[in-house]
Amino acid sequence: MKIGVQRWIDRWVGSALCLAVSCIDAVARRLWPAPAALPAPRAIVVILLSEMGSLVLAHDMFTRLRKRYPQATLHAMVFRKNREILDLMQLIDPRNVHGVDASSLPRFAITAGRALLELRRAGVDIAIDCELFSRVSSLLSYFSGARLRVGFHSRTQEGLYRGSFMNRPVPYNPYQHISNQFIGLARAIESEAEPLSKLPPVGLSTVPPQVPLEAGAVAAMGQRLRRDFPSLWTEGAARPLVLVYPGGGLLPIRAWPVEHYAQVCRELMAEGCAVAVIGLPEDHALAQQLIALTAPAAAAGTAAPCINLTGYTASIRELLALFHNARLLITNDGGPGHFAVLTPITTIMLFGPETPSLYAPRAPNAHTFYADWPCSPCLSAYNHRNTYCDGDNQCLKQIPAAAVGAKAHELLGLRRTQEVAA
Repeated sequence: MKIGVQRWIDRWVGSALCLAVSCIDAVARRLWPAPAALPAPRAIVVILLSEMGSLVLAHDMFTRLRKRYPQATLHAMVFRKNREILDLMQLIDPRNVHGVDASSLPRFAITAGRALLELRRAGVDIAIDCELFSRVSSLLSYFSGARLRVGFHSRTQEGLYRGSFMNRPVPYNPYQHISNQFIGLARAIESEAEPLSKLPPVGLSTVPPQVPLEAGAVAAMGQRLRRDFPSLWTEGAARPLVLVYPGGGLLPIRAWPVEHYAQVCRELMAEGCAVAVIGLPEDHALAQQLIALTAPAAAAGTAAPCINLTGYTASIRELLALFHNARLLITNDGGPGHFAVLTPITTIMLFGPETPSLYAPRAPNAHTFYADWPCSPCLSAYNHRNTYCDGDNQCLKQIPAAAVGAKAHELLGLRRTQEVAA
């Protein structure tokens, strides 16, 4: 389903269903009051449907849940297209990951219903809804059969209605990094404070460990690159490989201008670095546009190539193997930047409509740029990431290519032999 259709269904159909379920839940609580103390949980489900990058940022929450409730079976409900990253991080038994197909409304209904039946059979006691005010995810937490339901709540904020059946509501804090807020959801299970998140700080989230790949996977990717793109090597030695991800995915407003990418790429190519554009198959045209803009640098006799790797990796596992074969990733805010922290690659990540204060990877090899315009960030939990910007994302356009290029040279250990215009 297109993101606009998802938002419409969630707002209008979801709100009506949340009202109905809230009324049913209020009657049920009067007839069957909850016991004063719930027994130790047998099974916990984490609902985090939509964002692959958020699964990486939720790593610490999963780790803490496993440590705090070792007797409980941990489950997760995610969109099917996102489950691979969860499997790679090995946080949950793959048999306990319940995938939902969001490609169409009928498929979503069928697969969500099947997942809910599986959760009921597993005897889920606690549901943690990590989505930011999604009505659909809150309804899924209710119909999972969990007696204790944790999720974000608007508290004194107007709007963002999603019913009153979340019996462990945690106020969303737009000033705290999302990984800390995920931990707050986990801690709310036993909290007796008011609000539930009024607890002593527990420190910053830990860096996710690097994902172990199958023996030979990294070398096999290197051999494949050498076979398909021999120009990446010169005199038998591999050129320093820089990957760039200029696509915006579902939210094009998050994309740094392709001309800025080209400016940085041209300079790196002139310094002997090879550049590869990564992305999904649908990013092919954008990659070709960027490559065309780097043509003057590629025409120079000593310049390294710029190649198109959109659609080259068929899975996140292969993408991680590609990261192992590269020195640097320059990317818009999105999944690739978060996946990169699971590998040794150094990353430059560009923010604008969203802020690194909330969503930057927490890893020493991840570096961010953010112009901090007065209207930024404009994508938030309060507008379901539906920006009021007219598409002229000055918050990204005003991040100078010269500054990003200088940081890239620093991280690669290169000396700048030429200046790039701002």
